[in-house]
Amino acid sequence: MRTLAAWLSAAAIAFPGAAAALEFRAVGEVSILYDAPSKQGKKLFVIQRGTPIEVIVDLEQWAKVRDAAGSIAWIERKSLASARTVIVTAPSAEVRQQADAASPLAFTAEKDVILQFGEKLASGWVRVKHRDGSAGFARAQDVWGE
Repeated sequence: MRTLAAWLSAAAIAFPGAAAALEFRAVGEVSILYDAPSKQGKKLFVIQRGTPIEVIVDLEQWAKVRDAAGSIAWIERKSLASARTVIVTAPSAEVRQQADAASPLAFTAEKDVILQFGEKLASGWVRVKHRDGSAGFARAQDVWGE
């Protein structure tokens, strides 16, 4: 099995000038994901605005991305937002007022709910905000995209 570092090295050779970086971003607009970095590639599926993705290869006009389920595809770079989001991957995530399990509950977010990302704390918590304005801290293990 090929290691991630070996794959990224191979990608850099296959795509000269490509910046191979692992970073999380959000999809800025409803977009189509392709199997190749071209509109002539096979259309795989539509990804919703706000969905967090991990950029694994960044080209001038295209980005190779991974979603929370582990699917890999290509998206036009212009479709990516600078803002970041996370998606709840646990059956539900308890969002606390402070980064502490004993802190009062701010709200609960169910699986697949997208939250605005604030920051990841060394303590294993992530600052998040719901689109309704509610904010707090979720356990990093309950969300993806941090």
